[in-house]
Amino acid sequence: MAKSPSDKPAPLDSSAAARTTGAASTSAAAGATHSAGTAAGTTGPAPAAAAQVEGVVRLATIEAGAYREWEGEAAIAELPKALRRRGARLWIDVCGADPELKGRISAILKLHPLLVEDIAERDQRAKLEQVGELLHAVMFALGFDDGQIFERELDFVLGERYLLSNHSVWWDPRATRHLRAGGAYVLARGADYLLWALADDVIDSYFPILDQLGDEIDDLEDQVVNRADRSLLERLFDLKRQLIQIRRVTSPQREMFNALSSREDKFISVENRLYFRDAYDHLIRLTDELDTYRELASATLEAYLSTVNNNLSSIMKRLTGVTVVVAGIGAVGGIFGMSEAQSAFRLDEGPGFWIVAFGSLVLAGLAAAVLHRIDWI
Repeated sequence: MAKSPSDKPAPLDSSAAARTTGAASTSAAAGATHSAGTAAGTTGPAPAAAAQVEGVVRLATIEAGAYREWEGEAAIAELPKALRRRGARLWIDVCGADPELKGRISAILKLHPLLVEDIAERDQRAKLEQVGELLHAVMFALGFDDGQIFERELDFVLGERYLLSNHSVWWDPRATRHLRAGGAYVLARGADYLLWALADDVIDSYFPILDQLGDEIDDLEDQVVNRADRSLLERLFDLKRQLIQIRRVTSPQREMFNALSSREDKFISVENRLYFRDAYDHLIRLTDELDTYRELASATLEAYLSTVNNNLSSIMKRLTGVTVVVAGIGAVGGIFGMSEAQSAFRLDEGPGFWIVAFGSLVLAGLAAAVLHRIDWI
């Protein structure tokens, strides 16, 4: 499984850098529209770039229309209090945390030990499972860099009133499409809606990567017709591997969202179930495109092999034609060399030699003309 290198620095966003650790911001009531939620009086929109610092915990709550945010130790200290407030809806975002910090958050949330282990390992497959009163979803965000696809594991734990998101510094949930203007409106609609908002952005990010691979397949199809060399074959195999990698990530997620959009339980509200159905439809379309591109890649590979075989056949025909011409001359020369052909038809060898040599060349020329006419040389 290809992972992003952990030592590559993330870009710094000025709005995130200016945020004071542990500071809380309060907003007015979130409206019924996204614009109303944006204008709810928060301290500013969420940062749009992946300005993450390792080992950061962020807490966002909305209660009685008031939206507040904490970060760092202030968020950890506030979390137990917010959990006790029955009217509060919470979003706990854990970014790039070490096992110790994850353990502190897990202890406050009273997560099952197996769930804690899954979150700590960060080497899971895409899956959806119910653990006690919680729903654990594992997804993967994909990145495309230097012709290679990198996977980023995302863990979501959905409770009745909160969503826990656990991820590396390579993914910033606040920069996703639905949360760029702030999280008040999204969180006001419920933790399940927040889960959909984050997952929907992850799913939509697959399509540009797939389109880029599709364009490269089209270019390779044109190149295979003109030339067939080893570099094209290596890139074709690499493309097929990347398409399989995307399918391995997205296929389980398709079943996940099918379950989320169809089953009735307390995790997903009736009004928000439709959004998960929309995400499921996107994954179906993604799977169909994947199948199409895999078939195109296989067809391109077959075209490459056919081109190589045709070139080999053409070379063999030409070699055969050259062999006919040279072997004809060698046969005539061999006959006269072995028996002297009655002293070259009794012309005392000198004139006879030239007659035989000229005749051999004429026969070779006729053979070459016939072979050229049938495109063998």
